Parts: sequence; structure tokens; C-alpha cells
Amino acid sequence: MVKIFSISIIVPVYNEEKTILEALVAVNAQKLDGADIEIIVVDDGSQDRTRELLEENPDLYTKLIKRPGNDGKGAAVRDGLHEATGDYVLFQDADLEYDPADYAGLLKPVLEFDADIVMGSRLVASPCTRVSYFWHKVGNRLITFVFNILNNTTFTDVYSCYLLYRRDLVDPKVLVADGWEQHAEILSRAVTKAKAMYEVPINYYGRTYDEGKKIKARHAIAVLSTILIRRLYR
Repeated sequence: MVKIFSISIIVPVYNEEKTILEALVAVNAQKLDGADIEIIVVDDGSQDRTRELLEENPDLYTKLIKRPGNDGKGAAVRDGLHEATGDYVLFQDADLEYDPADYAGLLKPVLEFDADIVMGSRLVASPCTRVSYFWHKVGNRLITFVFNILNNTTFTDVYSCYLLYRRDLVDPKVLVADGWEQHAEILSRAVTKAKAMYEVPINYYGRTYDEGKKIKARHAIAVLSTILIRRLYR
């Protein structure tokens, strides 16, 4: 198949020495018909050996951005977006909760239907989903419910990491959130311009807090506030 578009895969990283190389190897292993890929890794001031490992393995990414301090995932993502050149953007966490083998499924609506947004859903007949925290699922359903009401959409899992969208839908210069709520800001801005939106099932191997999971229930408040603000001030 002739390559018809490009994707910028942005990998924000903070203290992921145990998984970063495995994650990047998995990303590089994906052979995607119809797409050229650039991999942009953003190290958000890691204090472990993450940055050292990245510097020793430059063949695993297209560009490495080394931030001087730890300002949060949102700040790292924004830096990555400023450097992205692909027609589409896709986010990849470095902790292996999400499987790059799902990229082909995410690209299918783009190849077949010229999709503007494709959301990977852990709740739509996912082949494999690790049983995790009950209140996280409740919180996710609440956030998704509120988002759908305010944006007249029918997503099932708006806080999946696997958000693929046409890059020109969101100008990184207008993004203001630095925390976990930035995902809601990006999606909120993207849906206002998108014409074709799809969901596809993905695998999910969620980590426990003992394994390094970072998002907490309190983050839901900032997420819901961001969704509401973006709906009111479009």
C-alpha cells in the first residue's frame, strides 16, 4: 500500500526506567501500511536512569526532548506537540498499560473512512483488559457521561490514552492545562472541529499503585472542570 499519511507518536516519560526501552521497542515493531511514523520522546525531568537509557538508545526514537524539570505530563505532551510534524498525533504511555500492537486497529478508520479522531476504548469488546480498581471505572464512566452530554457524542471511554487525531484540529499554542486534565482539553478542542469520529477496541494492562500507577481519584475534579470550561468557552 502506498504511504498516504504520517503519524507523530508522542511518548511522555517520567521515571520509567523499568519499561521505557521495552515500550519503545514495541512501538518500533509496528509495521503500519499507509503510514510513516515519527517517535517523539519527552523526558519530563526523570530522576532515575530513564534519560540515561534513552540517550544510550537513539535508534529507538526520532527525537528526544529533555525537559529541565518535572512539570507534569501535560507540559511534556505540549512540548512534544510543538515538535510534531505528522498529519496525525497519537499518544503512547511508557508504562506498557497500552499495547502498541493496537495501532493497526486505530488506523483502520483513518484508512477506510478518513477519520479525524479515533479513540481506543477499553470498554468496547476489548480482547484483554486487566481487572483493576472499581472506583477508577466509576470515575471514568462519569467523566465519559459528562463529556458526551456536553459535546453531543457517544464515546464509551474518553480517558483512554490511545487518542489518535488529525494534528491540525488542535493548536498546541492554545493549550493551557499541564496536569492529567490536559487530555480532556485536547479532546474537547478536537471534537469541535472533527467531522468523522470513531472508536475501536483496545487491550489494556492497567498497573496497580504498587507498580507505579500515578493517576488518582482527585484528578477527576480537574478533568470535569476542564470539560465544562471548554464547552462554555468554545
